[in-house]
Amino acid sequence: MTKQEFLEKLRAALGNDLSGTVVSENVNYYKQYITDEVAKGKSEKEVIDELGDPWAIARTIIDAQENQEYTEGEYRSETTANGEYDSGKQNRYGNVHVFGLDSWWKKLLLILGLVGIIVLIVAVIGGIISILAPIVLPLIVLMWILRVIGQRRR
Repeated sequence: MTKQEFLEKLRAALGNDLSGTVVSENVNYYKQYITDEVAKGKSEKEVIDELGDPWAIARTIIDAQENQEYTEGEYRSETTANGEYDSGKQNRYGNVHVFGLDSWWKKLLLILGLVGIIVLIVAVIGGIISILAPIVLPLIVLMWILRVIGQRRR
């Protein structure tokens, strides 16, 4: 493959996914790189073989460009008319909201959640007691009877 063929394949592969300026920058970079390596004494074929497949290079460039384009910014908005307050992060996939406890239903939801957790804890403890009571309760009664009998003998 010649230098020109390599650059054409690279341009074609990049042209599908990237803007014209990004394509031109990358094609010019590889064109200059090949020219520099040939000037150092390597053959054009040697340099192109070292670079590898232009489609693989293009895929790497496209992936890097997509990662670079991913931006994330924080936003805050406050509406004082009804006391709402909203903050969070925004990225290209959508908004992530963080809500405060500024309305009655949010406070109620928090209280109900806490009550639910307390009920769950009591239910677990009650279940453990109901499993152990048939074993432990007779032992306690037996120990009490033995103690009472032991005190009467004295």
